[in-house]
Amino acid sequence: MQPRQKGRILIGKPGLDGHDRGAKVVARALSDAGFEVIYTGIRRTPDEIAATAVQEDVDAIGLSLLSGAHNVLFPAVLDALSRADLGDVPVLGGGVIPDSDIPALKALGIREIFTPGTPLETVVRAFERAVDEHKKSLL
Repeated sequence: MQPRQKGRILIGKPGLDGHDRGAKVVARALSDAGFEVIYTGIRRTPDEIAATAVQEDVDAIGLSLLSGAHNVLFPAVLDALSRADLGDVPVLGGGVIPDSDIPALKALGIREIFTPGTPLETVVRAFERAVDEHKKSLL
């Protein structure tokens, strides 16, 4: 008998950022922890990420960005999710994001921000909490 899956997580790479090693490492860690992970690949628009989230019926979304456009693209993904009636799905982000930008991103609705060097266990635990809380809110 297979262990029960913890939930479905979408990992998205918005914008023109072509570097995805970190996203793949996080995706693998989440998969190893028991999540089903859907990876969008690189260079996706916010609307493509939202459409994939709808299609895959995800429990949480992780965004990865290294290009420096996080203050534009992360809010654009949140807007696309809201338009797709997925505004309640938790969104966590990571990448090269200055500490000074983190409070504003969280205020907009990004649940957690992970910067380079964050232990994978910390990332996995944050997704576990986000998915658990999201599933409880649906009951």
